[in-house]
Amino acid sequence: MKPVKKILIVGGGTAGLISALILQKRFEKIKIHLVKSNKIGIIGVGEGSTEHFGEFINFTGITPKMLIKETDATLKYGVVFENWMKESYFHNVTKGISSLVFGQYLSGYAHSIINNFKPKKYTNGFCLDNMVLSNPFPNQYHFNTFKLNDFLIERCKLAGVKIFEDEIKDVIVKDGKINYLKGEKKKYKYDFYIDSTGFKKLLISKLGAKWNSYKDYLPMNEAIAFPTKDTEEYAPYTLSRAMKAGWMWRIPTYGRWGNGYVFNNNYINKDEAQKECEKYLGHKIKIGKNIKFEAGALDKAWIGNCVAVGLSSSFIEPLEASSIGTSIQQAFLLMHLLPFYSEKDVNLYNQRFSSIVENIRDFVQLHYLVNKKDSRFWKELKLNLTDTLKSNLEKWKYRLPIREDFLGGYKLFVENNFTIILKELELFNYEKIKYTHDSLSADLKRDTLNLMTDFIRDNENGFTFTKHKKLLDQIRKT
Repeated sequence: MKPVKKILIVGGGTAGLISALILQKRFEKIKIHLVKSNKIGIIGVGEGSTEHFGEFINFTGITPKMLIKETDATLKYGVVFENWMKESYFHNVTKGISSLVFGQYLSGYAHSIINNFKPKKYTNGFCLDNMVLSNPFPNQYHFNTFKLNDFLIERCKLAGVKIFEDEIKDVIVKDGKINYLKGEKKKYKYDFYIDSTGFKKLLISKLGAKWNSYKDYLPMNEAIAFPTKDTEEYAPYTLSRAMKAGWMWRIPTYGRWGNGYVFNNNYINKDEAQKECEKYLGHKIKIGKNIKFEAGALDKAWIGNCVAVGLSSSFIEPLEASSIGTSIQQAFLLMHLLPFYSEKDVNLYNQRFSSIVENIRDFVQLHYLVNKKDSRFWKELKLNLTDTLKSNLEKWKYRLPIREDFLGGYKLFVENNFTIILKELELFNYEKIKYTHDSLSADLKRDTLNLMTDFIRDNENGFTFTKHKKLLDQIRKT
């Protein structure tokens, strides 16, 4: 087979630009071009990332300081869930506890479960006081999506990615592959195409891709997004607050906050959602975007000589900010299968893609397994559990998740992530977890206790902490 020598990425949003930077960094001999239209705006509601963003910027030569200065970025250590349970909890995977593993047994988390540790004790609890470490930076960030877009475009140009301003009007298919694209200005004929056209799915839909809906598994189908004014201090986490018919996000970026309400429109409409947000915030807001969506994913993200990356391939919902992380993982996976791809590579990609999105689907669904009865939506919420989550929950009643439960690479959420949510939602069988942990040898028990004691001590006063905004101010002045 002839090698891929020219790739065209269609779409100038985050997914397309991330794909361009990763592929350009990896392949010196492949021409990476991108076509985008100024008539098509970016969604601009997802202003948070997962820890995979750290791997992306490291790979492409972007430093945290560049990101902070150019995109109004703030540091993100995780997500605080408020009003989902009686007490708030913090989804924050700490290096200290997650590395306390015997084989695949998460001894640090087991210790936290049986001792009923509150989030502030077994996570980076200093974040809850708006404190951060000046070094090292976390691998997650919040940013102004529009400034991130401008920044990534400039990085693409510096990396040698050629960018065309045009609007694709037609996709010409021949023998199950894209032959060429018709733009307003010119014709585009390439060896390989990446569809990052968002919900339009402009390219991949022409090749017969089908949408697998997750609406039977996930309850949300609409969202409003809006900015609010700057504040004197920033939380180093995303706030996810349960509301009457869904949940609200609060994300700090330098100079303003990004906010939104994700809800089930069978219970409220956008005007009612706006009023509920205004009541919570104590002031009027102006909706920036209103998006109706259906959670789901393509049956095949790679067909012929085209791969769909980003929103053109899947959309779950903004909970846990999985969208950008999915694009990063898709681009890294694709990177390994080019330039001499075969049908086996296509099949492997599609298998891995399905496992990536199903992993996110199950992780998001897990969050809704709460016993809330404070509104009609929460009283009536009955989840149709996916087969995979149902099977795993049966296992996890009696033991902690292990890496073997998450076979297949590039998943966003694995044993540490699931364990934290299972702990905080009280879905473990406490006696079984305690029995298993008590069965550790004396040496392993002692090691666990010593390491956990050190972690708690250091987490409370063993490091040099600084206020979040103070650190950002210092970085922006350099």
